[in-house]
Amino acid sequence: MKKNLFKQTLICAMSLFMVSCGTNTVNQEVTTVLETSSPIVSETPSATIETTSSVKVDGTTINTSELFTERDLEQEPDLTNVKTITLKDNEDVSITEEGTYVVAGNVKEVTITVEVTDSDKVQLVLDDVTITNTDFPCIYVKNADKVFVTTTNTTNNLSVTGSFISDGDIGTDAVIYSKDDLVLNGVGSIIINSRDNGVVSKDDLKVTGGTLDITCANNALRGNDSVVIYDGNFTINSKDDGIHAEDNDDTNVGYVYIANGTFNINASDDAIHATTILQLDGGTYTLNGAEALEATYIRINDGKVIIQASDDGINASTKSTFTTPTIEINGGDIIISMAPGDTDAIDSNGNINVNGGTITINAQFAFDFDGKAELNGGTVIVNGNEVTQITNAMMGGFGQGGMFGGNQGDMPPQGGFHGGRGH
Repeated sequence: MKKNLFKQTLICAMSLFMVSCGTNTVNQEVTTVLETSSPIVSETPSATIETTSSVKVDGTTINTSELFTERDLEQEPDLTNVKTITLKDNEDVSITEEGTYVVAGNVKEVTITVEVTDSDKVQLVLDDVTITNTDFPCIYVKNADKVFVTTTNTTNNLSVTGSFISDGDIGTDAVIYSKDDLVLNGVGSIIINSRDNGVVSKDDLKVTGGTLDITCANNALRGNDSVVIYDGNFTINSKDDGIHAEDNDDTNVGYVYIANGTFNINASDDAIHATTILQLDGGTYTLNGAEALEATYIRINDGKVIIQASDDGINASTKSTFTTPTIEINGGDIIISMAPGDTDAIDSNGNINVNGGTITINAQFAFDFDGKAELNGGTVIVNGNEVTQITNAMMGGFGQGGMFGGNQGDMPPQGGFHGGRGH
């Protein structure tokens, strides 16, 4: 999003920040240690891993060793001792015991509600399910340790066609709404249509496989503490954000981590938005929005990222005070095409560090930053020309390096100075 007109001095004075883990609170030093290892799956998930509501985040490092358990990644569930539920019109289903439930049926006005103990896990296996509701979630997790929504090799359709109503003081505003940890996986697909959000978890939201096709009037995938994705195929058309991680009451949580997957996101606002850290370790992305990637700290380690944006392509802004806004690019193939006008391809309220990868920019203004910019490695091509330094379009075009679009002394394209505009 656009910054203030005047350059901001962003000094992070925090040496500690708090991350909520279940009922425990962990003090952690704010560091800028880079972790580029692939996500490690715990072979014997401990109770701590299973019950934490947030993976530890040390400074700008996401502890990928605790992101996914073996069960998170099992795309075909264990169907031993399962219970079968056949849905019927206008008959809600209440699940009050831990276990695995295979669900089937084509119905209207049905909500599957999960309300078990804080230590219980429930797995809902969708086997050719269609639910069309008017004003309440199709799946509602009221209480649990963790709930898995797993697809068989079928296409499942979940829709809410009208305005959502609340459950007491709980604003149940998504087709799949969970107050606790939620995992989506499987070998099939879920098609979601919503007049509000698509999928919401008030704790951590994980997607580890399967196909999601979401059309919604608000956020498509939203987690309060985090949204983490191991793999999957995603088609998202959203009137707000495509993927969104934010806790309105705590700006020290709300991160997005993606290991792999294929993403086709059209969003009216941000394609992918995080409060703290947004990290891409792989995947193929076609992102179209006002902004494609937005967070306080953005790290791209790998992946094919194609961006079309009308505001900023990649934007690091002060969503949280845990660290200085930074865009860090270590690898991958990034192509950014910007709409004409007062737009930036890569915009940071703090720093930009390019250490590797290939960045191809087609834009009037390529870079805008308030702190420092370093080009330590990789290839950067701006409007067809390879550049050897990152130049600043801020404050009339005379930031570090002077002008936009090439080495010092090159004339910028028509309109290439920022003319004192706001950021």
